[in-house]
Amino acid sequence: MFIRIGFEIVIDSPPNTPLLLALSPHSSYGNRIIGSDQLRADPPVPLEDYLDEFGNRRSRLVAPGGLLTLSADCIVEDSGEKDVVAPEKRQLEIAELPPETLAYLTASRYCEVDELVDRAWKLFGETPPGWPRVQAICDWVHNHLTFGYQFGRPTKTANHALLERTGVCRDFAQLAIGLCRAMNIPARYASGYLGDIGVPPAGPGDFCAWFEVYLEDGWYTFDARYNTPRIGRVLMVRGRDAADVAMITSFGDYELKGFRVWCDEVPERHAETGLEKLLAELPDAPSIMEAV
Repeated sequence: MFIRIGFEIVIDSPPNTPLLLALSPHSSYGNRIIGSDQLRADPPVPLEDYLDEFGNRRSRLVAPGGLLTLSADCIVEDSGEKDVVAPEKRQLEIAELPPETLAYLTASRYCEVDELVDRAWKLFGETPPGWPRVQAICDWVHNHLTFGYQFGRPTKTANHALLERTGVCRDFAQLAIGLCRAMNIPARYASGYLGDIGVPPAGPGDFCAWFEVYLEDGWYTFDARYNTPRIGRVLMVRGRDAADVAMITSFGDYELKGFRVWCDEVPERHAETGLEKLLAELPDAPSIMEAV
């Protein structure tokens, strides 16, 4: 299947405000991208693209001051299959884990571990290790937290979410990550697009956060916010938590003036007549700011 993804973000900033952006599809997509996924700025400014230590595609620029529109629009090829479910996957002992997974066992800026250890073992110590334990954590976080944009804030940690019992998708992911790490399961943060493909429409589009865990032979996707296998998840970034992969990191103040995100399955008829014709202009996607 083909999925059209993109965004239009408008900010207002003082002159000469440096920005680091994490707004591109992940480097692993390679030739599965149709059209240009290049970040565009209006008014035009010099952009420097680079890969960070997690393999994420990043961009650096200096906002000239006033209104700046950032946008991208492309089509990605997707398998059309739901997230993998593999209940037989086992949890590895620490001594068995690949070295590159070990960084995802310890605390990070928004994912405490020491504060969660006692709670994690009381809640999940009797669950079978491996996939069933991770799914139990996912189920519990899904039911423990109440979702709402009014509950989000940049400084909110996994432990805050646990105590407040509220959050946005990043809080669901980070609490699940902290609980997994507290039980010696490598877990990392992921974010990207997740459109309403195969599910009822849920309102204006937004970026979405989920998490990945290392079991037996690789990384597997879990989503504590929706807690069901989904179709059409398009990865943008991975990291230890949201601090590593902030959408916009600003070295100065800015105000968000507009925010639109789209992630829609391309109808079969367009796949037959030419996909790039769809990208001639941005779609008429609603702004998430009107729903918050």
